[in-house]
Amino acid sequence: MRILVFANTPAHVHLYRHAVDRLERAGHDVLVLTREYACTTDLLEYFELPYRVYGDHRTEGYSKLGFAREVGGQFLTIGIDALRFDPDVVFGRGPYAAYAGTLSRTPIVLVLDDEPGDFNHTVSRPFADCILSPQVTRRDLGDAHYTFDGFKECAYLHPDIFEPTTDVRTYLDVDADEPYVLVRFNALDALHDADLEGFRPDQRRDLIERLSEVATVFVSDEGDELDLRALPARPYDLHPALIHDAMAEAELLVADTGTMATEAALLGTPAFRYRGTDDHEYGEFRELERAGLVEQFDTYETVRDRSLEVLADDDIAEQWEQRRREYVGDLVNLTDLLVDVAESRGTVERLDRSTKQVLRPRSRTI
Repeated sequence: MRILVFANTPAHVHLYRHAVDRLERAGHDVLVLTREYACTTDLLEYFELPYRVYGDHRTEGYSKLGFAREVGGQFLTIGIDALRFDPDVVFGRGPYAAYAGTLSRTPIVLVLDDEPGDFNHTVSRPFADCILSPQVTRRDLGDAHYTFDGFKECAYLHPDIFEPTTDVRTYLDVDADEPYVLVRFNALDALHDADLEGFRPDQRRDLIERLSEVATVFVSDEGDELDLRALPARPYDLHPALIHDAMAEAELLVADTGTMATEAALLGTPAFRYRGTDDHEYGEFRELERAGLVEQFDTYETVRDRSLEVLADDDIAEQWEQRRREYVGDLVNLTDLLVDVAESRGTVERLDRSTKQVLRPRSRTI
């Protein structure tokens, strides 16, 4: 079989990397189409995935005509690559995957979450043969929409899959008993982040200064806007492939971004998400809050004060780990599901009985 996969962001690389590896080891041909965005190609190189770049993610500096030409060029490249590869099934999300599958007359599998990406859902839904999303997703995307108990991050952080690197503290240059915190600042440059605001610059500085009084602070600044030279913090500068190992060892993650908060929660690390101006209600976070693995905050002062409170509590780490053991182990191993769906060419009816049992037709469950 020939499987075409779209990985347009670092999160997409993690979503598919174990499935791609297993499919290749099973003798299938896999091609990942990607764009230059953040550390996406760095991760593809690190995990030795077979990929081609069709363009980059850049909106600044373009006129409307220039942007249209850039997007048109990307569609042209995608079309050529898709026709040359001649896939049996296409995995992805949004218009690129829908276009590649339609042009090559190939079944299309969309793997979605509950982000408010209505544009992506709207343009790709009519072309999909199979849509997979977490059960906590609240929208119904039609007869081809199936849900599973878990999160898209279960493709790489499920306990059956995730194997932490034991040397991450050495790489970070922190002692075995040295508490450290990961702080993640979102660049807010994705389509679904339009008009959103997270931590302000003054809040970023204050948060770092307060947290540094009780723990070593590592900062992952997606927008690369913060000058840490005058602040009591260290940049998180390990290879991006090691971020989950660093999260697993951290005392706390504080972020104004969604994916890393979900990831930390599934690893059993206290995960605090500052909403900023984002008032959208996400099904994933609502479920993780119910499980006691994520906390969300509407004001800066509350997330700062709660962070300091948690860092002063010696029992917090064991409490979160216990919640993880009780909750995450019962979730679906999404990599298993992705492999089975790929080998069935995106046709749910072809899945074996045990795999079908983990899927629920969305239209019958809301």
